[in-house]
Amino acid sequence: MEISAELDRWGHTDLFAETERLVSTVPEERAWQWPLSPLGETELGRRMAGFDDVRWRVLGLWAQHRLSGPHYDRLAEEIASRVARRKLKWTTEEADLLWRLCHGREDNGYIALCRLTLPLTATASLPHDLRRRYVEQAERVRKTLGDHEWPSRAGTARRLDDFLAEHADAADPVSAVRALLGERDRFAATLVADFGAALAAPEVFPLLRHWNGATAAKPSGVWLATAGKLLTPKAVVLVREILQRLAAHREGPVTFRHDDREWTTTVFLHDRTATPLRGLIWTCRLIDEPWVAALLGDCAVTCGTGIGGSGPNCRDERLANAAVGVLAHRGGLDTVPHLARVQAKVRKKTVLAGVARALDAVAEAAGLSPERLLDRTVPTFGLGPGGVREEPVGDCLVRLRADTQALEFVNARGKTVKAAPAAIRKDPALAELKATLKDLRQLLPAERFRLERALIEERIWRWHEVTEFFLDHPVTGLYARTLIWRILQGPAGIPVRTDDGWELTDPAGRRIQPDPNTPLHLWHPIGETPEAVRTWRDHLLDAGVRQPFKQAFREVYLLTPAEERTGTYSNRFAGHTLRYGQAKALLNQRGWSGPSIGHWDYEFGSDQGAAVKDLSGYRVRWAMSVNGDPEADGWGTASFCASEQIRFYRPDEDDTDVYGYARDGMPLTEVPPLVLSEALRDADLAVGVTSIGLDPHVVAGHEDYWHSHGFGELTETARTRRDALARLLPRLSLAGRAELTDRFLRVRGDLRTYKIHLGSGNILMEPNDAYLCIVPGPDRSEQPVFLPFEEDGGMLSIILSKAFLLADDTGVTDPTITRQIGG
Repeated sequence: MEISAELDRWGHTDLFAETERLVSTVPEERAWQWPLSPLGETELGRRMAGFDDVRWRVLGLWAQHRLSGPHYDRLAEEIASRVARRKLKWTTEEADLLWRLCHGREDNGYIALCRLTLPLTATASLPHDLRRRYVEQAERVRKTLGDHEWPSRAGTARRLDDFLAEHADAADPVSAVRALLGERDRFAATLVADFGAALAAPEVFPLLRHWNGATAAKPSGVWLATAGKLLTPKAVVLVREILQRLAAHREGPVTFRHDDREWTTTVFLHDRTATPLRGLIWTCRLIDEPWVAALLGDCAVTCGTGIGGSGPNCRDERLANAAVGVLAHRGGLDTVPHLARVQAKVRKKTVLAGVARALDAVAEAAGLSPERLLDRTVPTFGLGPGGVREEPVGDCLVRLRADTQALEFVNARGKTVKAAPAAIRKDPALAELKATLKDLRQLLPAERFRLERALIEERIWRWHEVTEFFLDHPVTGLYARTLIWRILQGPAGIPVRTDDGWELTDPAGRRIQPDPNTPLHLWHPIGETPEAVRTWRDHLLDAGVRQPFKQAFREVYLLTPAEERTGTYSNRFAGHTLRYGQAKALLNQRGWSGPSIGHWDYEFGSDQGAAVKDLSGYRVRWAMSVNGDPEADGWGTASFCASEQIRFYRPDEDDTDVYGYARDGMPLTEVPPLVLSEALRDADLAVGVTSIGLDPHVVAGHEDYWHSHGFGELTETARTRRDALARLLPRLSLAGRAELTDRFLRVRGDLRTYKIHLGSGNILMEPNDAYLCIVPGPDRSEQPVFLPFEEDGGMLSIILSKAFLLADDTGVTDPTITRQIGG
């Protein structure tokens, strides 16, 4: 064999034979043990402790020789790894032999990686000018590895790419960048195409190589010190541009090829692309620029949310955690709104834990609770008290409006236009205003979410805090000024501005001027009489007040006799068939995590799951299971799920046992009424929006459920919708043609009379209750109707749109509708 001649020429034959003898003393059964018994307990391990440099190199040659054979050798891999960790004086001849032995008969990805460990190690110990001789052999191994996810993300493969980048063609600098980053996903291809030349520049490329080593969970002091030495002004510019691209990046299909196989999969970032991007994010700890916090927040939201922008999983958890970690290290009040936006959007618990720690640290430094810290750090974006900012740009005046979330342009003639005049479209000042508008649009939903969470958690403020941080704030005030605030154990009212500040006004017009230190909270209907709730609902409609979420019209769910009998669980929203992906996304938006269910592994419970939410210190668990045909779903994620029991758990109580099964939960009679109500409200919303009973086309195999849900008894949400309609109808032009029954809005057209179900929006036509299918869409007739709240799911708007359309049924021209009416 080739190695024998080499060993004989170097005088290592006897050492090699002794090495083989020592290896033979290792018991063969050790190769199949798990966990692996320590090598140090064997004769070989004990003798290795006294090896000199030459004997360690011979041991490495033995391991490489064994790895070059047709079969995987676990002991040889272990020994090669131990030899590679030592600083040995490899010779050029030994490196040549190691590379020749690197190409074996079984060139699959994993074995190729095992064989690559020692050649790379030996090569790294040689002078720089001697390393280039191994580039061709390294390229051959790189081709063997291909784009397989696991081999490509291994540390050895990373070292291989770094070696190839070091010796890339000097005539094509971009080839070095391509060697490091590859083009394994769309973002990597973009980096190579759009930033390749800049990344290959001498002022940046050493830092890119350093980023490629960002494999730890957190940057070490040494890593950051090295990055600081390599960071240049040109690299800082690139960091900003690349982070902007990352924040806007989304997953997409990527086709991989290896040998004669080809496959396509949806990819956000390949592991090899994410590694240098993590290093780039870590480097932001060294950049003191005002744009850093906002961009890191954008990237944390993009990477921290799931595919499609929602869900309990992350597009890339490592990058989300890296961005949050840098924000936490920066600290300071300027990071708080960006951390709050991550907290509102992301559902992954590990990321949220990092956000919570960061907010706690900033709050502690400021001497505030995290909630009060958020109150004080909502950005104003330069908006005036009325929520408007005016900036001269060229010969125009540009208005940034918080209420419309848009820019207005006043041209040189004083005329207000919607589009930017051509003369200012490339003005940097306009670009800055557009960036501010983008930030504003991202912040408003987070503020809406924060206020609704405060309602649910029954937060208490002093009146001076309410006026300063909510009512007077140009962003938060858009929502806070339309909400009902209640003095603790006292009267409630909607804020009204006066010459002296703010007062609260009740439906009767009575003014309340709280003392600055008076405690207040947001009014919730669960503690009110039915008469008080009706009064507030009428007042909102009369005054034209539109609330950011349902407050006066909020559904209340009280414990039922059936739930008192079941004791520890509620079946109120069990037995529904939901569109799984849609239900999961909606629940994630409402603060629930999970469920993750599908057809992939029934033996280990892939068909069973639960949506879980922490609410005011309690945990809520809504069980769900797969409900569909695995053949139709391709044996992957389920299309439909069945809703099951809802259980509640105390703050210090686990919701599952050691096997992952749900525990009984606490008695429902002991659950705080507000916690019970809000949890069931989320469930009702999920059923009301995602049930297949709303589908205009019956799903095969679910006909009975479709009919019972689509035309059955109303849920609490649907009853609240009926109550809102009862108040709206007398104000509408179709009042003379419409009436409310217990479950339907009955609309009289000229051709037929129609019954629109108040829960599903499904339609039956009299006299024979024939089903009428109308798919809501932008092409349907729609009348502008004031609603006193922003809708979840939009069903009230859909019902009203259908009612206006059918009241004038002779004017309907859509043949898909007229055929059904005439039939």
